Amino acid sequence: MRHLMSSITAVVLAAFVGYGAAWYFGVVEGNFSLLLFLATVVTGIYWVAERLYFLPQRLRAVSVLEESAVKRQAELAGMGIQHVDDNSGEIKTRLIMQPWWLDWTAGLFPVIVVVFLLRSFLFEPFKIPSGSMIPTLLINDLILVNKFHYGVRLPVINLKVLNNNSPQRGDVMVFRYPPKPSLDYIKRVVGIPGDEVAYLNKKLTINGKPLSKSPLPDFFDEDAMRYAKQFEEVTVGNKHYRLLNDDDRPAFIPGTDDFPFKQNCRYSSEGVVCKVPEGQYFMMGDNRDNSLDSRYWGFVPEKNIVGKAFFVWMNFGNLKRIGSFD
Repeated sequence: MRHLMSSITAVVLAAFVGYGAAWYFGVVEGNFSLLLFLATVVTGIYWVAERLYFLPQRLRAVSVLEESAVKRQAELAGMGIQHVDDNSGEIKTRLIMQPWWLDWTAGLFPVIVVVFLLRSFLFEPFKIPSGSMIPTLLINDLILVNKFHYGVRLPVINLKVLNNNSPQRGDVMVFRYPPKPSLDYIKRVVGIPGDEVAYLNKKLTINGKPLSKSPLPDFFDEDAMRYAKQFEEVTVGNKHYRLLNDDDRPAFIPGTDDFPFKQNCRYSSEGVVCKVPEGQYFMMGDNRDNSLDSRYWGFVPEKNIVGKAFFVWMNFGNLKRIGSFD
């Protein structure tokens, strides 16, 4: 039995390692949520088997050993032998010890299940890979995302089972990229269902009302080693945040994709005007002229929402980045 379980476990662990390696080298498109779910299920099965079968089996073996030791001592005492070498303690330790295949499965289950629950229903860490959200978020910022702010969703399938808050204009939101849902994107919510969003000549208007846009001191981008014009924008709900504009970039939107509800958008040399459908959101990056967002690939459906980004917990190149953001 031990040899069979050892072989089965070796195959299972090799499959996990192989999947991880194939993901790392780009052979397959990885899904960490699915991988963590499967790890939780597999280690959970081993944990239950350990509690209900393997551990009681080892305890019975220890009990038999102890009974044999007591019986042998009694027999030796009857023969007048009082002092004998006894290595039963060492044998008992070996009997009660978990084999490696339980140590690497059932032993890891408590840690894996805690990580799975925290990541799936409370907070999930993300790393900012691009500069589309500068100046709010910088490349290599490590952020936390509140997974329950917009409602509780089942992991892997992302099905909402409990409502909470609705996304508001100005929220920084992580979502599944509509053209490729296996990728997570982060942008700012600009338009909610029913809004008419106009971004013309680099001026944002919501439902016919231009948003306040005040100039700030130029922003120095350390990665690009250049300055950019910086502004403070105020949403309809009075949320303040900073954004960048590049005077060298034109106002028109080049290279747009075909996407659902594209008929709700009108493109011109000045920019774009879109009517946001029900159950959809219009997203834009704060680095307005360096962001691939809803202007190019369309609306974000409610089912693609992952959570609300709210905190930078680490940037190894700049510890001053740690803190909350708007």
